[in-house]
Amino acid sequence: MINYPIKFEPILHRKIWGGNKLASVLKKKTISGNIGESWEISAVPGNISVVSNGSAKGKNLMELISIYKNEILGSANYKQFGNKFPLLIKFIDAKNDLSVQLHPGDDLAKKRHNSFGKTEMWYVLQSDKGAKLNIGFKNSINREQYINALNSGKIVSLLNFEEVKAGDAIFINPGKVHAIGAGVLLAEIQQTSDVTYRIYDWNRKDSEGKSRELHTELALDAIDFQRKNDFRLSYNKLTNEASKVIECKYFKTNHLLVGGNISRNHSDIDSFIIYICTEGSGVISTTEKSLQIEKGETVLIPAINKKVSIHSNSCELLEVYI
Repeated sequence: MINYPIKFEPILHRKIWGGNKLASVLKKKTISGNIGESWEISAVPGNISVVSNGSAKGKNLMELISIYKNEILGSANYKQFGNKFPLLIKFIDAKNDLSVQLHPGDDLAKKRHNSFGKTEMWYVLQSDKGAKLNIGFKNSINREQYINALNSGKIVSLLNFEEVKAGDAIFINPGKVHAIGAGVLLAEIQQTSDVTYRIYDWNRKDSEGKSRELHTELALDAIDFQRKNDFRLSYNKLTNEASKVIECKYFKTNHLLVGGNISRNHSDIDSFIIYICTEGSGVISTTEKSLQIEKGETVLIPAINKKVSIHSNSCELLEVYI
């Protein structure tokens, strides 16, 4: 049985657009620059998270699932996903603009890449003054208009940009073009997938003077050309209450503003629970163990734990499950 809050070693990724906020704001242990991503909980091959605390310390996430099965995932999740972990949790620091990109849905990702599709949400932790995200197109367009703009170098003129601040939550459906803009630090909750179709990269070169690969043809069958105002998520910030941010087929995310003590009874949820600390610090307890969580840390509660208590003078958490 495994019934305590689990932390994992962050997996840090250097990116051409990365900065230093993962270290300076979220206290990730790195002395090098250009760290763009911290993968907090990952089952992506080649990037499997390793437990950093408790009796399972040193084991990786896939080993845990193979040993404890539904105790980790929940019975329904284990029946659906087997020994796969269905979500990927990241922190992303964009010192410079990320590429304009999109992700395929389940059917296309399965056919082409034997992968899950990628539905995701962003939660902004910090943003510099005037920082923006690209989310979709300004107006609905057709395939021909898109190709003409891409070939003439005018694709940016078609894109919709949204200024953001800390606490903003954004939902990204498969097919929606998007890019995290310079100056934004955010948490990303997504399906377990590393399939990205890059369509524009601001004409930049890497350290060797080479352009990064674009996926122009692959993207054509995956793009949603329609303008849809379905991306900004509204939610309440109520002290010691769970406020729903998003509920979709792939995950549900709640916002918790903790001031004092809050008890969470998950007896009606057949799933693991993930807590992402977005502000402050607190103590998360199950019947077996208590664990400190700080801003920029992520904790996995195995599905076998149905009751969780959280104590903090002041902290904000995202609560994620299936």
